[in-house]
Amino acid sequence: MNAHEIDYRIIGNEMQCVEVHLDQGESVIAEAGSFMMMDPDIRMETIFGDGSSQGGGGLMGKLMGAGKRLLTGEGLFMTVFTNAGYNRQAVTFASPYPGKIVPLDLQMLGGKIICQKDAFLCAAKGVSVGIEFQRKLGTGFFGGEGFIMQKIEGDGLAFVHSGGLVIERDLAPGEVLRLDTGCLVAMTSSVDYDIEFVKGVKTALFGGEGLFFATLRGPGKVWVQSLPFSRLADRVLSASRYSGRKDEGSLLGGLGNLLDGR
Repeated sequence: MNAHEIDYRIIGNEMQCVEVHLDQGESVIAEAGSFMMMDPDIRMETIFGDGSSQGGGGLMGKLMGAGKRLLTGEGLFMTVFTNAGYNRQAVTFASPYPGKIVPLDLQMLGGKIICQKDAFLCAAKGVSVGIEFQRKLGTGFFGGEGFIMQKIEGDGLAFVHSGGLVIERDLAPGEVLRLDTGCLVAMTSSVDYDIEFVKGVKTALFGGEGLFFATLRGPGKVWVQSLPFSRLADRVLSASRYSGRKDEGSLLGGLGNLLDGR
């Protein structure tokens, strides 16, 4: 294997974290801000890009690899955590919002996973995190993730996070799955991803579910989330507009707002 062989355990239910176990000299890469805690012999180092080509390609190669990450909404830098001791050590990473952490064994999944652009959490060193361009105009404009998605390649373990519950589906050749454009977490590279217009004028305009479906066609494996972060953020923003109201949880209900002059 090119990637380091790491062990792990996922802790928690709704607010999960992943504890990665490293033998001497083994490393794991992670997004900035995902670190939670670590044992004393773990050493941290900030690098350009994902570290999969560190030591080769020169400075320009490293800058190009790191610059691609800006297109997926990520930062220029990632953090490498290495076991510099003699005994097995652990480092733990946490999800940024409520949901599930999905472990992906890239060696068993064809060596490549395509995921939404903010799904990546951490991976064994040697795994490459890049960008995947959507070749179809409709998918790029209306797919919810734009023209650019994340691409995770290699033969090691990688971890992505989802919002809410995550459902794993195996699609047979030619089998079609339609879902909300924001509910896709990840898929294998063999899955064909396209956008389909919602049929029916009334359904499209007044159904409240948007104008487009994401259409996934097998064969391949798909991971679907029940609560996209964009949907959660919209609800929080909507509720904040009424933060001073007493309609909910008040014995007086709406009458309480009237008495207070709201």
